[in-house]
Amino acid sequence: MRQILTYGMAKYSTGSSGGGGGTNCELCGAESDSLRRAQVAGAELEVCPDCAPHDDAQKRSGSRGGSRSQDREQNDERSRKQKAAQNVAKANPVWDSDSEHWEKEGTNYDDDPLPYLVSDYGSVLAEARQEAGYQREELAEELGVPEKDLLAIEQGRATQAGVGGGLIDALEETLDVSLAE
Repeated sequence: MRQILTYGMAKYSTGSSGGGGGTNCELCGAESDSLRRAQVAGAELEVCPDCAPHDDAQKRSGSRGGSRSQDREQNDERSRKQKAAQNVAKANPVWDSDSEHWEKEGTNYDDDPLPYLVSDYGSVLAEARQEAGYQREELAEELGVPEKDLLAIEQGRATQAGVGGGLIDALEETLDVSLAE
C-alpha cells in the first residue's frame, strides 16, 4: 500500500502502484469500476465518481465560471450602490467649492453673504417656526423661497445649501428669532 496525503489526513490506497488498473478510489477507498484520474491537493489520484468533485482542475474551471458570475454580481452591486449614491448626491448636494450653480439660482455671495450663525441655528429656526404656527411649506411660500432651503437651514446645512444672508434676515424678521451672531 502507498500512503497518500489529502487535506491533511493520511489515506491508504489499495489500488495498484503502477498508476491505474485498481478498483478502489484512492481518496475514499470505495470500490468502483468507474475510476478516473484527478488532481487532489496536488496529488494525482484515481478517484470514484463521488470523489471526482474534489478534482483541483475541475474546481478551477468551475470556479472561473463562478468567479465570472460573482464578478458580474459584484459589479452589478457596485453599480447599483454607485447609482444610489449619485441619486443621494443629486438630492442633497454638498458644497464642491464652486458657488456658480448657487449664483445661478439667485444667491450671490458678494451681494448676499451668509452671516456667522448661532450654535444650533437649525433647531432654533425649527422651534421658532413651529411656535409661530407655520408648516415649512407655508413659511417658504410666504417668503418666496424654496422649501428645500428652509429644510437645509433647519438641518444645519445652510452653507452647503448655498443659502444667502438675505434669507436669514427674512427668517429673523418674520419669526422674531436670532439666527446670526
